Amino acid sequence: MAFTSLLALVALAAITRAAPTTICPDGTRVSNHVCCDFIPLAQALQSTLYMGDCGEDAHETIRLTFHDAIAISQSQGPSAGGGADGSMLIFPTVEPFFHANAGIDDSVNNLIPFLDKFPTITAGDLIQFAGTVALSNCPGAPQLEFLAGRPNATAPAVDGLIPEPQDNVTHILERFADAGGFTPFEVVSLLASHTVARADKVDLTIDAAPFDSTPFTFDTQIFLEVLLKGVGFPGTDNNTGEVESPLPLGNNKQGGNDTGEMRLQSDFALARDDRTACFWQGFVNEQEYMMSSFKAAMSKLAILGHNRNDLIDCSEVVPTPKPPVGKPASFPATTGPQDLQLTCKSERFPSLTIDHGAQETLIPHCSNGGQDCPTVQFTGPAGEDDS
Repeated sequence: MAFTSLLALVALAAITRAAPTTICPDGTRVSNHVCCDFIPLAQALQSTLYMGDCGEDAHETIRLTFHDAIAISQSQGPSAGGGADGSMLIFPTVEPFFHANAGIDDSVNNLIPFLDKFPTITAGDLIQFAGTVALSNCPGAPQLEFLAGRPNATAPAVDGLIPEPQDNVTHILERFADAGGFTPFEVVSLLASHTVARADKVDLTIDAAPFDSTPFTFDTQIFLEVLLKGVGFPGTDNNTGEVESPLPLGNNKQGGNDTGEMRLQSDFALARDDRTACFWQGFVNEQEYMMSSFKAAMSKLAILGHNRNDLIDCSEVVPTPKPPVGKPASFPATTGPQDLQLTCKSERFPSLTIDHGAQETLIPHCSNGGQDCPTVQFTGPAGEDDS
């Protein structure tokens, strides 16, 4: 009886220690008072930048979380870069001008004003938290972990640490391993982000070219469509870092804004390389598996350069993402199993349906199907290097 009571007391003590201990000004209960500062930040980011949409401003912030964090090197040492330290915002006239960061000035300039509005939040925390808020607008995305307490960067990162789409698989895997010991599986897991990504700077003749046919939902279509045979380019050909896409049709040549699908050379290669092909193929039509794998890999990426034990877990204030749309992966109209280019023979490919239609379906430019999407662009010190 005494032993049972002791166990109950121990369990009660554990629950007490884990229970929220602070009530924020808005009434939210959190486990650490530091987390309260991020609640109004999330509200400001949504009302000012994202407007609850998995649109271009959200996409660009998600890209920024990667580019800020991956700029670190075990082999080159601390002077090469501090990882997820906010150096993109602290030194906006340096890193945004690197070739690999082309176009990232938009998200840098959009976030810089929040440093003054929320002076208790560091640049590194701002970037990574903004990424969790942006991603929460994308149906099907996981609720990411967020740890607070990154100190501000004291120097910019050096050039050459961010993988580019023209890089070969060996270089990409070596770069991720050098940055933080990422395995090939974790690299492929991180690339789930490409399901809500678009490109402006690979082909300068087109704007916001999506990497899959559902750029506003966090789903597994990216892993299917990169495996399909390429038939053309959404804009011009012979662009560095681009290969033929299975869905190049758009209406931009007729005056519209719907751009055909773009395929990055690096995605194409990773989907077919012996070291990564089975991981890539394994995510097709496996929504929950993709979500959990991406979340785990992002938890590692988001704290590069920092000791997890020195940070404060504020995951409880990360917005709850919109739920998955519930549509299984499917072959887009005009494509089918005959177009698959599979190099992983050890895994059985799932049986998928084919979308109806005799013609290639246009990929909408905006999440609401329209041609002109609401977007925000603040002016700031970061900008394109036109030299």
